[in-house]
Amino acid sequence: MKKIIFTSLHLYILTFFAFGEAFAQDYVPTEENLQSRKEFSNERLGIFLHWGLYSMFAQGEWYMQNRAIPYEEYSKSARGFYPAHFDANEWVSAIKDSGAGYICFTSRHHEGFSMWDTDESDYNIVDATPFKRDIIKELADACHAQDLRLHFYYSHLDWGREDYPMGRTGHGCKDSLKADWPHYYQFMNNQLTELLTRYGKIGAIWFDGWWDHDVDPTPFDWQLDEQYALIHRLQPWCLIGNNHHMAVNPGEDIQIFERDLPGENTAGFVDKAADVSRLPLETCQTMNGMWGYRIQDQDYKSVKEIIHLLVRTSGKGANLLLNIGPQPSGELPATALDRLKGMGQWMRQYGETIKGTEAGDIKEQPWGATTRKGDKLFVHILQKDSIEGGKLLLPQESLKGSKGSSSSSSSSGSKGSKGSKVQVTAFDTGKAVPFSKTKEGITLDVSALPNDKIDNIIVISVK
Repeated sequence: MKKIIFTSLHLYILTFFAFGEAFAQDYVPTEENLQSRKEFSNERLGIFLHWGLYSMFAQGEWYMQNRAIPYEEYSKSARGFYPAHFDANEWVSAIKDSGAGYICFTSRHHEGFSMWDTDESDYNIVDATPFKRDIIKELADACHAQDLRLHFYYSHLDWGREDYPMGRTGHGCKDSLKADWPHYYQFMNNQLTELLTRYGKIGAIWFDGWWDHDVDPTPFDWQLDEQYALIHRLQPWCLIGNNHHMAVNPGEDIQIFERDLPGENTAGFVDKAADVSRLPLETCQTMNGMWGYRIQDQDYKSVKEIIHLLVRTSGKGANLLLNIGPQPSGELPATALDRLKGMGQWMRQYGETIKGTEAGDIKEQPWGATTRKGDKLFVHILQKDSIEGGKLLLPQESLKGSKGSSSSSSSSGSKGSKGSKVQVTAFDTGKAVPFSKTKEGITLDVSALPNDKIDNIIVISVK
């Protein structure tokens, strides 16, 4: 292990914890934080990157746990980790070109390996590998240079460190009798301080692992209040999210949903978090099947499937955090790059209907979803064949800002009872879409729309 020098920074952290609990319980976000939340929500699309030593085994990020590999043996793989083709600028360029507004990178996953030059452990990319380069520094520099938000994933659990109290995972990987929570907690907070003081402006800390102690007979105290307070003190604009699958805690700035849209539980992860909060929302999902690189996993979602997922997520007022597992060579998989390119082509043409929008006025339907920006409602028709007879009835909510008129119309514009005007056009061409208004709402004639488009977008404008 590295020799740890007790500095004034460590003294600051210890002193600060004395006030942390009260700070988090009474947490009121700063103006900087509120602005960061708004900017985060406006992006609507981020790219998740799961990368660590596990990529060398090409069996996913849970390989150490799934095979119960002892830390003493697993950690030896670091000696061979040399991602010679890693180029942070190429990664960031490809991701930004996809239309994504931020990257969330695994600074330290459950295997315990740190992807930066941390002073807290030799088990890191600079000291333990022949590569000797600080991945996070290069990635942060590239993100800042290309104006892309950077978020850090950080694991609360560790399958290798003996001071981390054993939870329901990690069995067979380490000695479970040497737990020292105060020591481990200090280690985490020292690392978080490094991440938030060495790499410029950070958009969010994305925690994972709370669930490792969710079945303890005595509830485990993660001391989140103090930890959250530390983060907000170091960078007030830095958002905090926790993938705990529960209701949000005081001090958290975003609510995370794993492999599910907000309010759903098809993946079986959600317990008490099914109630969607008023915080900014984010759904994380894989581009293929696994989070970390797995050589057999070539079941990539098509560009169409990804766009449909993005639209449905945006229709819920949430961001999509789409994952890629980089290869051990340091390259993003060719198929992932192809998907990023296809996403970018779509976003350059239709991103206006996604970025900077809020949840649509109409709940998700079999035919698609809606998003709203000001007085414009974007109707995203993803499954045209599910609309019977080519006539799409939208309820009165679609006429937000106007009470509408009970009279019928087949033109592109119709005046409401108080003089408000409703216009219905195709986003692609700007041409009028025939419609009629009744007391039930508005019926769109979509029969003439193409059958083969990824997303037929209709704009309803009420002025």
